[in-house]
Amino acid sequence: MTRTLAAGIALTILASGIAQAVWGPAAVLPAAVFGLVSTGIQLAANWCNVRWAPGPKTVFPKGWLYGMALRLGGVVLFAAAVFGWRSVFLPLPTAVGFLGVIVPLLFLELGTTR
Repeated sequence: MTRTLAAGIALTILASGIAQAVWGPAAVLPAAVFGLVSTGIQLAANWCNVRWAPGPKTVFPKGWLYGMALRLGGVVLFAAAVFGWRSVFLPLPTAVGFLGVIVPLLFLELGTTR
C-alpha cells in the first residue's frame, strides 16, 4: 500500500507538471485533483483485493470486481466533473491527471500480484 501511495503521489506531481507545461497554470488543479482521486481509487481497489482475496473454491474474485467498480466510478466522477464544472476541470488536463496516474498504478498492481 505504501508503494502504491508513493507512486501515486509521484505520478500526480509528474502529471501536474506536464499539464502545466502544455496548458498553463490553470491545468494544474484538475490534473492534481484527479491524480489524487486516481491514487485513492487504486488504494481502495488494492484494499478490496486484499480484503476479499480469492479462496480455494472461489471462481471469480470478489475483490477484483469491487476494484473495477471503483475504477468505473472514477470514470463517472471524471465525466461529472468535466460536464458539471468545465470552467475548472478542463477535459484534457483532467484526463491527463486521471489516466496518467491510474494506468501506471494498474501496471504496478499487475507486477505485485504475480
